[in-house]
Amino acid sequence: MIKIASIFDLERAAQARLPEVLFDYVHGGSEQQITLQRNLDDLRALALRQRTLRNVGRRDMSVTMVGEQARIPLAVGPTGLAGMTWPNGEAESARAAASFGVPYCLSTMSICSIEDVAKASEKPFWFQLYLMKERKINESLIDRAQRAGCTALVLTLDLHVQGKRWADEKHGLGVPPEMSVRNVWDMASHPRWLLSMIKSQRHTFGNLQGEVKQAKNVQALTEWVENQFDPSFDADSVRWVRARWKGKLILKGIMHPDDARQAIDLGADAIIVSNHGGRQLDGAPSSISVLPGIAEAVGGQIEVLFDGGIRTGSDIIKALGRGASGCLSGRACLYGLAANGCEGVHTALSLFEQELADCMALTGLSSVHDIAPGVVTAQPSLVMQG
Repeated sequence: MIKIASIFDLERAAQARLPEVLFDYVHGGSEQQITLQRNLDDLRALALRQRTLRNVGRRDMSVTMVGEQARIPLAVGPTGLAGMTWPNGEAESARAAASFGVPYCLSTMSICSIEDVAKASEKPFWFQLYLMKERKINESLIDRAQRAGCTALVLTLDLHVQGKRWADEKHGLGVPPEMSVRNVWDMASHPRWLLSMIKSQRHTFGNLQGEVKQAKNVQALTEWVENQFDPSFDADSVRWVRARWKGKLILKGIMHPDDARQAIDLGADAIIVSNHGGRQLDGAPSSISVLPGIAEAVGGQIEVLFDGGIRTGSDIIKALGRGASGCLSGRACLYGLAANGCEGVHTALSLFEQELADCMALTGLSSVHDIAPGVVTAQPSLVMQG
């Protein structure tokens, strides 16, 4: 067993346990993975101003995210197919988030259904919605989320078409994965994962069972999903969702100040600055690079949340210092889930908390609500002395 000291150790543990087809799905981005790498590189490139001679014996890390108390400024972000990495994975992640004290967001493309997670979790959760071409499916998913007591709807804006994910195409990723000789051998070579999945309540998209006639045929359902993303999605689509959904509405996939301003006009309660974890437009800027301009455009009228490359507690400080009021982490928590289920997600959250506390102490911060300008900055240039 890999000794866990960081999210990167959880990543390695997940890789060791998962078949290649699933790890590449969890880990990878679109095409050349330029955007995915920019998310990581640009966060690392930012500098933190170290301060001493300050009393940081007590550090307040708690925030309110879209009306919900969070122990640290982080929510578990929505990730598709989480239930393929660990039996009943979404329910396990929701349980971990609830026990730790942060929000959890369930993906439309989950293996566990909305109702499964509502039954398993001690607390209400958020639901992330992909709009389908078939309006009746959207209506049903929204209504089911409301009946389940979901406190926020996270509407993803950046999936007019699905980004080309070369590794997924190479492997024949589906639900379940294509039964090629390579995939069968790979899965058989990971007996811990294979045997554990026997315990899974479902083995296909739980939210779509009972919604579409193709649901009984896994291959047909996968093909149906691939053809359902709607390139006609526009502001009117958001207005329709806003009229039907009675709770908090969060718009995910904002990467431009003009879209942020429009989100306010459309009635959003919050936005998430996100490039879909580098899984959509390859060559897009990093989320952290556009965050300050978007935060300035919003001007505090609604909450600005951040998603894209969070791997350490110091990354959270960097996002908050650049204008976010909270963050989401999808991959990092999914690594934890794939490595060790509910306990692995809790481990990921605990790592973030400890690293955040350490970073605050070393930058002289006693509260995440009071990050002064200059705490997060560009790396100072090195000047050669004559």
